[in-house]
Amino acid sequence: MKQGKDVENPESRFFAVLLAAAKLPGVRIQREAYLRSALARHCSEDDIRRAVEETPAAAGIAAEILDKAANDSIRYETAKVSALSAAAGIPGVLALPATVPADTAQYVGHMLRIAQKLAYLYSWPDLFSEEGEDTDDATKAVLTLFFGVMVGTKSANTAVGKVAGLMSEQVAKKLPQKALTQGVVYPIVKKVAAYLGVQMTKETFAKSVAKAIPLVGAAVSGTLTFATYLPMAKRLKKHLADLPLAEPSHRVSDGDDVIDGDVVEEYESFSEATAGELEKPISRSKNAGKSSPRS
Repeated sequence: MKQGKDVENPESRFFAVLLAAAKLPGVRIQREAYLRSALARHCSEDDIRRAVEETPAAAGIAAEILDKAANDSIRYETAKVSALSAAAGIPGVLALPATVPADTAQYVGHMLRIAQKLAYLYSWPDLFSEEGEDTDDATKAVLTLFFGVMVGTKSANTAVGKVAGLMSEQVAKKLPQKALTQGVVYPIVKKVAAYLGVQMTKETFAKSVAKAIPLVGAAVSGTLTFATYLPMAKRLKKHLADLPLAEPSHRVSDGDDVIDGDVVEEYESFSEATAGELEKPISRSKNAGKSSPRS
């Protein structure tokens, strides 16, 4: 009975799909290989080497180059996921549990692919270790927040900004484990996961997200996928490009614990201010449309 309740729980359902998709062949992006490929035509070997060893921001890669590389990756992934939307799914999908539909798995897999690519371009650390290893809790949390940004949840935007701010201040190479798994960001992760889980309870993720887009309706086709995936990828790109982590900065630190200090105390008011904002759409005020120098 407990297992049945877990399956019905939206938060658990989302995490199950996320973790299953992360294990599929081709979903995990190798950070070094991707950055070398994406920057090869635009940067010197020395700049690429520093971008790989540290971050593109530390290497001083121009915003225009990162923007072009990001757009190229978005176009590639959008075309790929659209073509696959009418197919059986990406290789290995038949090995998934029956509770994870093929269309949902391949769609989430491609959301993971573009999230990693954009994160690496905009100076986030390597999100996965070796191929086949389990996804750790901090990576699971930050990917959940990225998905929240993609679908337009206000609290996910705020939480990603807080995490990026912590990393930027401490010039560290690793995700802030405590903030994402124990601190004030974690309740937001759970709320975002529950919200996303609701969207995939009865239908595929692509169909449920498409309901919010006027004139698209319930059509099941590559066109539908294109109409949902492309704006979500662009939304994540804009948000990551505007964060302080993407700004040119000093060299990153190799320390394992530099950002695991008194995170809860420093940002104690954060969860209280944002926990109730999950399902509110991002406001489109006059100021919200303004881009930072790196957008």
